[in-house]
This record gives sequence, structure tokens and C-alpha cells, in this order.
Amino acid sequence: MSFSPLPSTLIEPIVRGALLEDLGRCGDLTSDAVIPHDCTATLVIKSRQAGIVAGLDLVAYAFLLVEPEIDMEIWRPDGSDVGAGETIAKLCGPARGLLTGERTALNFLCRLSGIATATAAMVEAVRGHKARIVCTRKTTPGLRALEKYAVRVGGGANHRFGLDDGVLIKDNHIAIAGDIRTAIERARAAAGHMVKIEVEVDSLEQLDVALTVGVDAVLLDNMSIEDLARAVAIVGGRTITEASGRVTPKTAPVIAATGVDLISMGWLTHSAPILDIGLDIPAHGNIGTRLN
Repeated sequence: MSFSPLPSTLIEPIVRGALLEDLGRCGDLTSDAVIPHDCTATLVIKSRQAGIVAGLDLVAYAFLLVEPEIDMEIWRPDGSDVGAGETIAKLCGPARGLLTGERTALNFLCRLSGIATATAAMVEAVRGHKARIVCTRKTTPGLRALEKYAVRVGGGANHRFGLDDGVLIKDNHIAIAGDIRTAIERARAAAGHMVKIEVEVDSLEQLDVALTVGVDAVLLDNMSIEDLARAVAIVGGRTITEASGRVTPKTAPVIAATGVDLISMGWLTHSAPILDIGLDIPAHGNIGTRLN
């Protein structure tokens, strides 16, 4: 799989904000009280279940911002398949910093790895078909770029990032505009030449109108498998077809078999379970060593 890392200018303020939320006004009261300031430790990040790793750059930033002297050695980079009990990374440095950054780092890593793992399962479910798995804007506020990155790590693709990078005419737009033709024509007149227009249709009649007026993509919303197949045949390659609604690992192969180009689902980013990952003491770890 191929994906680019997130820019540090995007990662740093998000991680900094998460640390500020956790540290509050007084910092880590527990670690500061219990752990001597000159104590060092070696800990490992281990996956407690099988999945796909995503989010290690955020982990690195979490520990860097807390304690620059912490050294992080990555064993299984983003995009790696890991099994239960497998070591993802090793951390060495001041013990207070390791404990202070632990929860913020794992929150990001577990969340993004869970999304990547769920995405990879859906990609596998439609293997052999041309359909690509894509996410939506149903993301955690403030974390959209991270969650969409995790989808890419899992082998999926991204739908639009926001309201400003594409026109998607949905049912409420159509209802308020009056009809689907009016909505498309208004969008076509207003959109710049670089902006793509997609329209949501829930019937073959609406699809006919959309194709007549002309759009770049059609979102076939909550259609039966039979209607999806008919819709793909009607489109005949004239525009991109996207299926959405009631998509699960069980239904995805059947949906993909209709010949749609894209299958989108919001639950990849709003409901995917985390991947259980922990920061553990290795069997022969260097715990409690004092700094010279």
C-alpha cells in the first residue's frame, strides 16, 4: 500500500492540544510525586490484538513535546500488519516523561490503528472487484485529517475533506432547491472549472435526470442490490458511481459485484473500534535506573 505521512505542521498542534487537555494547570501530579526526576526506563509499545498500525508520528510527537530526551525506536511502521503480542516500538528515556505522554500517545495510536484495521478488512472484503473503499465527513471534530489518513493507511481512499473541496448535492439540497435538475444546474453555474459535482440519487428516475443534465459522479444512496446493478448499467461508464448505505463486511462484496466504482461508509471513521495497544514493561526492561 502507498500513503504519504502527515505534515508535521498539522500533527504538532493537534498533539500539543491533546497534551494540554491532559496536563491541565498542574501537570502530571502522579508521576511527579511517585517517580524520581532522575529515573529512566525502557518501555515497549505492544499490540494486544491483530491489526494495522497507524499513528506513530503522533506518538513520537507526544513524547517529544513532553520530554525531548525520550528516544523512540520504531519496529513496525505505519501500515504494518501486527499480531497480538507483537512489539510496535521501543521507548527509552526519563521515566516521568514516558508515563506522562503514555495516554495521549496511545489514544492517538489505538484510534487510528482501529480505523486502519477496519478499513483494511473492508478493502479485503471487496478484493477482486474494481470498487474502492472510501470514507466520509463523519469524523471526530478536529481529527478529520488524522482519521482520513488512517483510512489511507488501511488501503482505502478519501471522499472530500470538507464542504469547500467539492460539490455534493444531497437530498435536502434537492428538496429545498425544488428538484434535482434545478439543483444541478445551479451548482454547475456556480462551481469553478476545477470543482467536481456529485449528486445523491435514491431512484433510477433521479439518476436519468442527473445524467441528462450532467454530473461528475452519482451517489447511489440506500439502493437495493438490484437497483444498484441497474444504475451501473444505465450509467454505462459515463460518470463515477458511488454506493452508500448499510455497508458492512458482509454486504460489501455483493455491493461491489454490481460494478460500482466507490463504496463509501461513515462508520469507518465514526464507529470503528480501537485497536488494543499498550505501553508495557519488557521482560528484561531497564526500569528505575537513575540518570548519571
